[in-house]
Amino acid sequence: MSLVSEGEVMLLNSTNFSYFILAAYSDTRHFKHLIFLLILCLYVLIIVSNLLLIVVICMNRSLHEPMYLFLCSLFVGELWGSTGLFPLLLIQVLSDIHSVPVPLCFLQVFFIYSYACVEIFNLAAMSYDRYQAICYPLQYNTHMSFKKVAVFVTVSWLLAFLIVFGTTFLSSSLQLCGNIINNVLCVNYYIVKQSCGDISVNNIYGLFATFLTILVPLSLILFTYVRIFKVCFSGSKQTRQKALSTCSPHLASLINFSFGVCFEIVQSRFDMSNVPKILRIFLSLYFLTCQPLFNPMMYGLKLSKIRQLCKNYFLTCRKFLCSV
Repeated sequence: MSLVSEGEVMLLNSTNFSYFILAAYSDTRHFKHLIFLLILCLYVLIIVSNLLLIVVICMNRSLHEPMYLFLCSLFVGELWGSTGLFPLLLIQVLSDIHSVPVPLCFLQVFFIYSYACVEIFNLAAMSYDRYQAICYPLQYNTHMSFKKVAVFVTVSWLLAFLIVFGTTFLSSSLQLCGNIINNVLCVNYYIVKQSCGDISVNNIYGLFATFLTILVPLSLILFTYVRIFKVCFSGSKQTRQKALSTCSPHLASLINFSFGVCFEIVQSRFDMSNVPKILRIFLSLYFLTCQPLFNPMMYGLKLSKIRQLCKNYFLTCRKFLCSV
């Protein structure tokens, strides 16, 4: 009599699924149109606010400085991540059957994970820019030339795409024994969990990707802020005020993004059944919904140049509309 290992049994039970089921949606039949309108308004607000600041930065030569160019890349990233989430989310809210075709699910994984990578890379580049501006003000223009900024931005996007493409490719090659994703969006962790085969390559690549996308950027951010705080504490009151005004939006954005990502990682790997379901859904979407709205509001209100230019645009548009 032949013996069959547990792994072979799982492979025999594997199926080529054509869709995934998003199992975290609640029965909102009576309120789905209201929820759809609220999410649509949020999506439109995110698009308008980020697009407005991108246009303001691109059209004004006075804002063609390293800090604002990094901000422009940050706002483009917000639009990229929102595009990966909201269209499918809006469709699922109106649908009674929460299924997603496999290719579309992996496309969403690529969009969302690449957004997260680009976001942390941009925040790391911005911290380095602030470090150069505060610690080496006289050499700042030399150290942070337009060419260097372009290299930072290009590498951030290309590296994010390459890393996430590897993650998505490895996951899409797995043999699956299930197609249930316990979330309202496609999450790579839940897909890999349902694999019937060997996932050691995925785990090794995951550790490599984590090192590049989390540990390296956070180490750079930590190094730059240790040096910035050292200069602030040893400098004058004016130096401390200048550093605080330029670094506070960046720190707020970093903390806000980190909170959302940390909760998503924790709730996907640990039992969070004691947390209300609606709260879990909100917090799992936090870094994809609140961050793209938080950043343009924070930088638009905090940075006087952007605030003044936005005000001028609104006044110009108002005069034009009144004259028509």
